[in-house]
Amino acid sequence: MDDPALRAAWAGVSTTFEALGRVFLCLDDRLHVIYASASMDTFIGPGASQSAEGRPIEALLGAEFFGADGALRHALTAGERREGWRAALSLPPFDPRLVSVTVAPLGPRHYGVCDPRIAYIVVMRPASDDPELGVHAPSGLAGVVANSPRMTRIFALISSLEHSEATVLLTGESGTGKEVVARALHSHSPRRNGPFIVVNCAALPGDLLEPELFGHVRGAFTGAVRDRVGRFELASGGTLFLDEIGDLPLHLQVKLLRVLQERTFERVGESRTRTTDARIIAATNVDLGRAVAAGRFRDDLYYRLRVVPIEIPPLRERHEDIEPLARAILARVTERHKRALRFSPNILRVLVRHPWPGNVRELENAIEYAVAVAQGQTILPEDLPADVWEAAAPPAAPDPAPAPPAAGPRAMPGESAEHEQLREALEACHWRRAETARKLSMSRTTLWRKMRELGLDR
Repeated sequence: MDDPALRAAWAGVSTTFEALGRVFLCLDDRLHVIYASASMDTFIGPGASQSAEGRPIEALLGAEFFGADGALRHALTAGERREGWRAALSLPPFDPRLVSVTVAPLGPRHYGVCDPRIAYIVVMRPASDDPELGVHAPSGLAGVVANSPRMTRIFALISSLEHSEATVLLTGESGTGKEVVARALHSHSPRRNGPFIVVNCAALPGDLLEPELFGHVRGAFTGAVRDRVGRFELASGGTLFLDEIGDLPLHLQVKLLRVLQERTFERVGESRTRTTDARIIAATNVDLGRAVAAGRFRDDLYYRLRVVPIEIPPLRERHEDIEPLARAILARVTERHKRALRFSPNILRVLVRHPWPGNVRELENAIEYAVAVAQGQTILPEDLPADVWEAAAPPAAPDPAPAPPAAGPRAMPGESAEHEQLREALEACHWRRAETARKLSMSRTTLWRKMRELGLDR
C-alpha cells in the first residue's frame, strides 16, 4: 500500500482492531496480503506485519483452507463469510500460533471505500480467546484437518507444547494419522527448523534396526564396509519419530531407555560414547499397557515414553472430521494429477455412513481411486470403491412374503420383461449392485437409473 493517504486510513482501522486484540489483513482478488495491521507485530513478533504483506494467504494460514480446493477460499470467491475457523498462523522465523479466523468478501457496495484493490478481509485472534474451540467450524494445523471436539483438543494441546521438548507417545489404530500429528508437533516446537527423522520399528528385524538407529563402524558385521551415521545422530537438533514402537525388540528397548535417560549411545562395533539431543516422539497401535503386563514391553521404558500421552481416535468415532478431511485430501490429489474435480452433494453422505476400518489411510485411498476413475468433473458415489459405497448404502427392507399363487398364468402388475430380467440378475447377485452392473455390462449409474424407473427395490 504505497499511497500515504490510504496507508493512514488503514492505520486508523488497524489501531481500532489492535484495541480489540485482533489482527486485520486485507487481500486482493488473488488472495494475496496487501495490508497487515500493525497489531500483527504485537501478536507474533516485531516486523511480522511487513513480512506478511505480499504473501499469499495460504502461505500464512495453510493450504488446507486456502489452497486451490480450500473451504475458505471457496467461500470467499463465492461471496460468503465464515466465522471462527481455526488455523495455524505460520510466518517464519516467528513461532506459529493457533488462531481463530474470520473471513469475508468486500461486497460491491464497499468497493473504492479505501483501496479499490481490496477484495477480501481476514480477522484473526488467539484461539485461546475462544472458549468453544472446535465446536462450530473445522480446524487446520500443519496438514491436519479436523472438526471434532476430540481432535481440536489435540490441536490445542499441540499449540500449548510449542515451547516444550517433552517426549510424546501417540497411540491409536493404524491409519489414524499418527505420523501427521507427529509432524505437527515437530513444526510447532522449538526444533521446527531441525530435521524430522522417521524410523519404523516394525519394518526391520532387530539386527538391522540397531545399526539403523545408532549407526555402525566399518567391519562391525558382514557387509559393514564403511562407517554409517545412525538416525539418532541424523536427528540432532530436531525430532526422531519412532513409529510402531510397540514392535521394538526387548534388547533394543534397553538401549533406547538409556538414550532417553542419559542421552548417550554407542555405534554398533564401537566403544566410543556419543551424545544425542534429538527429541523423541513415539507412536504405536499396540496397547502398551497390556504389552507391559505380558512382559513384551519394559515398564520403565513405557513411562519414559509416556511423558505426554496423546490418543488419536479412530475415524468412525469422529464423523465430523470426514468432510473437511475428504476435501483436503481431494485438493492434494487433484493438484498432483492436475485435474479440476469436485464432490457431488450426495457423495459426502456416503462417506459419512462408511465405518472406515482403515481410518484416514482408507479414506485417502478411496478418494485417490475416485479421482482415477471419475469421467467428468464431478466425483459421484459410484466412482468410489465398491466396498465403500455398498457398505454405506442404507440397509434394504426385506422382501414381503409372496402372495398365494392365483389361478391361471402368473401376472405381476406393471411388471415388464425388462423388469423381470433385471430383478433376476439382481437376485442372482444377491442384490449387490456393483456385481449386477458388471454382469449386465452396464455402469452402476445406469443400473441405479433403471432400478428407479422400474420401481425395483429389495
